[in-house]
Amino acid sequence: MLKPNETKMYHEAGESADAVGRQFAANDDIVLRLVEKLQATPPRFIVTCARGSSDHAATFGKYVFETQVGLMTASASPSISSIYHSRQQLDGALYIAISQSGGSPDLVRAAQGAKQAGAHVVALVNVEDSPLAAVADTVVPVRAGPELSVAATKSYICSLSALVHIAARWKGDEALLDALRATPAAMRATWAMDWTPLVDGLVGANNLFVVGRGLGLGAAQEAALKLKETCGLHAEAFSSAEVKHGPMALVGRDFPVLFLTQQDESLAGTREVADEFAGRGAKVWITSSDPGQAHALPVAAAPHPACAPLIAVQGFYKAANALAIARGRNPDVPPHLNKVTRTV
Repeated sequence: MLKPNETKMYHEAGESADAVGRQFAANDDIVLRLVEKLQATPPRFIVTCARGSSDHAATFGKYVFETQVGLMTASASPSISSIYHSRQQLDGALYIAISQSGGSPDLVRAAQGAKQAGAHVVALVNVEDSPLAAVADTVVPVRAGPELSVAATKSYICSLSALVHIAARWKGDEALLDALRATPAAMRATWAMDWTPLVDGLVGANNLFVVGRGLGLGAAQEAALKLKETCGLHAEAFSSAEVKHGPMALVGRDFPVLFLTQQDESLAGTREVADEFAGRGAKVWITSSDPGQAHALPVAAAPHPACAPLIAVQGFYKAANALAIARGRNPDVPPHLNKVTRTV
């Protein structure tokens, strides 16, 4: 029987901290040149374009850019360009296309359309000689290294770190840059922590909510996707605000809910929802660096709230890998899926 530490997912996710550290050093000159352009000709707004795990990174990017840079950031649908062939008004926009492979035709066409419409196109890609990279004005390599498991792990985390890097340099925030440099150590510490209660609690589950807010919403989306993909467990992601607008009617005794948090203005409200659900008898887990926190899943303290999702997702990936094995699945080869998804 396959053991958790024998999977490609385990080893690749475990490399994430080293990859983030290497990325910062290798990308800093690229990011500085990009920021010089952005400061010389400030964009009017930011548009992200991505699918799957990369789109969850884009959700994170929205909150990073809006909280740190103060610039409206919206998500574009690739189909507007790829199947509807509708020209967008993007003059003066910064257009960030995120893709592990850089090979999906719809993202390439969307980036081409954005460039023709006057946007400055940035490609965040792991494959630097990909078609998407060839279209872009600026390529910011994710530098996760080879990723063989179908489930994307380190490429997702490295996409988050690249977005924080850009925002920190753009803002001129040395504290955030220092926090990003310190994040790999916190990721390694979290990788060594015990999330067995989550694994044991979800072995027989059929449904799950994953809840985050703000900077943590993209991590919740990513966790829900990975639970479906690797564990065959139906999971939905919600903001801790949105979960109260209808979905919470499903949360009763023994219903499992995973909360991913960060130490910022969203924390008190998210904990309040977690406490309410626990009071109904739901199975609740909440990431926390405070060992006294009720229902805590341990994570190392984040040096900055924008770095907290990288740390929490590191712990989650290890748990998801173990859960997949416990549920009789191989997380490296989910049924019906391929490493590169080519959509039009």
